[in-house]
Amino acid sequence: MAPIPFEQFMARALHDPEHGYYARRISGVGGRGDFTTAPMLSEAPARAIAAWATKALRETGCRNLIEIGPGEGKLAAGVLKNLPWHVRWKTRLHLVETSVPLAARQRELLGSRATWHQDMCEALAACEGRAVIFSNELVDAFPVRRFQKTADGWQELAVHFDDQKRACESLILPAPLPDSSGFLEKHPSGQCIEVHDSYHRYLTEWLPFWKSGRMLTIDYGATAENLYHRRPRGTVRAYLLQQLLEGLAIYENPGRQDLTTDVNFTDLMNWSQPWIGEQRLTTFREFLEGAIDPQGNDQQLTDDRGAGGAFLVLDQKR
Repeated sequence: MAPIPFEQFMARALHDPEHGYYARRISGVGGRGDFTTAPMLSEAPARAIAAWATKALRETGCRNLIEIGPGEGKLAAGVLKNLPWHVRWKTRLHLVETSVPLAARQRELLGSRATWHQDMCEALAACEGRAVIFSNELVDAFPVRRFQKTADGWQELAVHFDDQKRACESLILPAPLPDSSGFLEKHPSGQCIEVHDSYHRYLTEWLPFWKSGRMLTIDYGATAENLYHRRPRGTVRAYLLQQLLEGLAIYENPGRQDLTTDVNFTDLMNWSQPWIGEQRLTTFREFLEGAIDPQGNDQQLTDDRGAGGAFLVLDQKR
């Protein structure tokens, strides 16, 4: 096959309607799945998001709460549970989900307590543009474009498979670059970086229809200046039954494994700037303060050398 940009490979591997990982074959989230998220390990994230949402709903006067990419629905259920009763009874929960198997699991858990939507434009229309929005590990699932710094400048990475179905990477001729702060950093020759250009396009599709509210984005990543420290090949990796796969191994099980990359939070802030009035970036550890059970196992989520430092939380107000 002819080389295709990495973004196209990742999009097909994750979201192809018949063979994509999220579309059809995801085996679950948690200990028996391919990967585990923080809400599967502890209720602390749900408690912290519920506290944030309670304040955001009160401040903005919104009555609609939207989660984008709810996984199996456990986080949404936990947030609802931890909302004060006088907030919960008047708040309408909306879930935006494109994965058929995950939406089915969400409905089993939440039943009539939520309304489902295929995309954010549909969800915002149902809310008349006024909503408090949150997501957890959403951005990292969007296909990325990969670039390598060469003597001729930045060139985009492509992939093709030879007659033995082995993956081979190559470089596309220099072309105009997407909007990303990653290109502005002083990287050495050979450095690979990723750009969540598909998420940038996604934001610009629906942010103009968001009239008021607050948005919380939780994901693993860093700001542009810290993202690629000691990571010359970038951050792209795969997970298959909790096993980490890197290098050319990320191409070996398309459609049967999760593909992910760290998030450049500098890009997220820059891309949403035209529509955002205020924004604040904190660590996961800081966000969870007040929600941690001192008698439980929540301490692992606040370790700066683990999830507490690896995840960032972006709070934005419209």
